[in-house]
Amino acid sequence: MIDAKANTYDFAVIGGGIVGLATAQELSKRYSDARILLLEKESAVGQHQSGRNSGVLHSGIYYKPGSLKATTCRLGKLAMEQYCTEQSITFDRCGKIIVAVDEAELPQLQNILQRGNENGINCRLIDQKEIKQIEPHSAGVAAIHVPEAGIVDYPAVCDRLRKQLEERGHSVLLGKRVSAIETAAKQINIATEQGDRYQAGFMIACGGLYSDQIAKLSGLTPPAQIVPFRGEYYELREDSRHLCRNLIYPVPDPNFPFLGVHFTRMIHGEVECGPNAVLALAREGYDWLTVSPRELFQSLTYSGFLRVARMHWRMGLGEIKRSLLKSAFVKALQRLIPEIRSQHLKPCRSGVRAQAIAPDGSMVDDFLWIVQGRSLHVCNAPSPAATASLEIARNIVNRAAEEF
Repeated sequence: MIDAKANTYDFAVIGGGIVGLATAQELSKRYSDARILLLEKESAVGQHQSGRNSGVLHSGIYYKPGSLKATTCRLGKLAMEQYCTEQSITFDRCGKIIVAVDEAELPQLQNILQRGNENGINCRLIDQKEIKQIEPHSAGVAAIHVPEAGIVDYPAVCDRLRKQLEERGHSVLLGKRVSAIETAAKQINIATEQGDRYQAGFMIACGGLYSDQIAKLSGLTPPAQIVPFRGEYYELREDSRHLCRNLIYPVPDPNFPFLGVHFTRMIHGEVECGPNAVLALAREGYDWLTVSPRELFQSLTYSGFLRVARMHWRMGLGEIKRSLLKSAFVKALQRLIPEIRSQHLKPCRSGVRAQAIAPDGSMVDDFLWIVQGRSLHVCNAPSPAATASLEIARNIVNRAAEEF
């Protein structure tokens, strides 16, 4: 039993990524008299997926019409742009192109265009001449131009959300890793590894890479397990940034959940190239040297991952090759910008994607949350979670309100 002598709150949010922060903000707006607690295990907010993503404001062009990803992305992007405008956070609606580099990719390009039209996105098909006008160094036989896609400073968004919560009198506690969760008759009891005890009337868990583990702490059986995939990037050297003006994406493989290596101008002027997608050896394994034997064992013995590995082992080997050999990474980038050479690139950061995989090997493609008793667990928040975070938060609080 968790010690009953605890700090008491109306709501507790676990996780200081952008979804957790946005959810706490939505609670504070919806319930102005409530006491809200946010617990984050790191020493700052937005340290993992929220601070290590591509920084793109996604349009929603890829997502199945009517899906939660599609609807929250469209509304969330508008909400994020409005929030950044109000808070003087830099963003740029710079546009992007999705490029078919050969005739074989044209049918899939048309499928994406159709989805974009069904989702109400400002997009159109362009030819080689127009590709060169937008991105002079890009290859391609045709492309989709999405002028409303953009870039933003997500770490700045996370910091601003945290500051606003604190200014409203709520508690954002850093360095607090949750170790135990118990549901009592009238509250949730939460303990941390640091020996702290908290009570809340309702808990919302936005644990990202550890979302399934937090669900298990609550006594739940999550419908999918998180398997971490690392995405590694290179960056164009400053004298080579002219090779990419804004955002250049390939036509994605419809059988694989990742978009493939692409070029992304960041909000502060850097141009990142990537990512690949390799199994991370720890849930926060940002390089090959960071290994958690326990977490790696969980991935390698999970039935869902084993099925995925059997289906995509050839592609997986290609991703590992690109990770270990810069020349292979450069070759993949040259499909989009043939002029790229190894000397144009320098190593850059990496990120880890929390990929939820069902036991049957199917990759959970949409947002997923489960509700039980006095808690709601966000078990999957894939891209475009950062873009859509403010709208996702509204949906989460709407669903949670049905319980309390």
